[in-house]
Amino acid sequence: MSDRVQQAWDSMVKNLEEKSGRSIDQWVKIAQTAGASKHGEIVKFLKSKHGLTHGYASMVAVRTLEGPKGAESRGEDLVAAQYAGRKASLRPIYEAVIAAVSGFGDDVEVSPKKAYVSLRRKKQFAILQPSTKTRVDIGLNLGKTEPAGRLEASGSFTAMVSHRVRIETEREVDVELIQWLKTAYESA
Repeated sequence: MSDRVQQAWDSMVKNLEEKSGRSIDQWVKIAQTAGASKHGEIVKFLKSKHGLTHGYASMVAVRTLEGPKGAESRGEDLVAAQYAGRKASLRPIYEAVIAAVSGFGDDVEVSPKKAYVSLRRKKQFAILQPSTKTRVDIGLNLGKTEPAGRLEASGSFTAMVSHRVRIETEREVDVELIQWLKTAYESA
């Protein structure tokens, strides 16, 4: 697992304990009492019966189903697969974005999927997707913000976000992009 992703995971684990008064291991034991074997069932149980937010409930569910190192390694495996082969040169863009959003607050959830990485707070505010061998698309939930310049409407990119920014170099992870990410984060 990259240092930045590990730091984000560690931060979420620490914040869960600070906010709830229980460690991740204590939450796993509670989740196991649900008798559920599916991620969604565990999340629902933790949210409805124990008041956890979606991000924390999801983290506990992953840890419950995969063990202490399973979630971390699975997430890193998904990211590594996205930035493998011809897309390997795009990994510094991903790392720069993760470093920037990690500074927004302790409630940022980095959630790797098969083809992209979801960035969540209470809800998803952005996605990172290596779309081609030369470009990472940053999807943003910016509501009715008017597209301008490199901030495009998401179009056919995905219905999960309202806007997209196409990034080809780490230098393009600049103040402007970070501000769009921060705006999306604050509205999530």
